[in-house]
Amino acid sequence: MSNDLDNRRPLKSRDTGWARRSAAWLARAGVTPDAVSAGSVVFGLLGAALLAGSGLCEGWARGAALFAGAICIQLRLLCNLMDGMVAVEHGRGGPLGPVWNELPDRIADILFLVGAGYGAALAGVGWGEAAGWAAAALAVLTAYVRELGRALGQPADFGGPMAKPHRMALLTAAAVVAIFEHHWGWSGETLAGSLALIAIGAALTAAVRTGRLAARLKNGTP
Repeated sequence: MSNDLDNRRPLKSRDTGWARRSAAWLARAGVTPDAVSAGSVVFGLLGAALLAGSGLCEGWARGAALFAGAICIQLRLLCNLMDGMVAVEHGRGGPLGPVWNELPDRIADILFLVGAGYGAALAGVGWGEAAGWAAAALAVLTAYVRELGRALGQPADFGGPMAKPHRMALLTAAAVVAIFEHHWGWSGETLAGSLALIAIGAALTAAVRTGRLAARLKNGTP
C-alpha cells in the first residue's frame, strides 16, 4: 500500500478508536502495509476453500464451514482497512504500494466469489458455479473502470450500487443465512442467489461508473 490519498476508498471505520489502535499496534510491531495487503489473499484462499467445501458438508459441519467463511470475508476487509492506515497514517507506504493495494484485492474478490459459486454448485444448485464466475468477472470490471478513470486523469470512483464493501457485506450475510437454509428446504440457493445479485449489481456499478467517467471526460471536468 502506498501513501496515495487519491486512490483511497472513503471509510468511516478509519475514524474509530479500535481501528486507530490496531493500525498503531501493527506499525509499532514493524508489520508492513504490503504484508497486510498480502494477508487478504491468505484469507481469500481460506475463505474460498471453506465456502466451496461447505457444499460437500451437511449438518453442523456445513454450518461451521459457512460461518468460518463469513469470518474470513470480514478478516479480508480488515486487512483492506489496516494496510491503508499503516501506510498513510503511519507513513509506512513503499514504492510497490500501488501494486499491493490493487492486485491482492482483485485476487481476494475472485477467490471468495468463485469459491461461493462452487459451494452452491456442490450443494445442488447447477448454475451456482456460473454465478460465481460471473460475479467475479464483473467485480473485477468495476475495479477496471475505476482504474481506467484514474489513468485518464480522473478521480477514483468508488461509487456503488455494488462496490466492494457492498459485495462482501452481501456475501457475508448470505453465508450466515445459508447456515439455516435447510430449514426451508434449500441447499445452496442462498449463496447462488447472492452471487446472482452481486453479478447484476456489479454490472450496474460498472455501467454507472463508466457513465460518470464519460460525462467527466466530455465536459472536461477533473
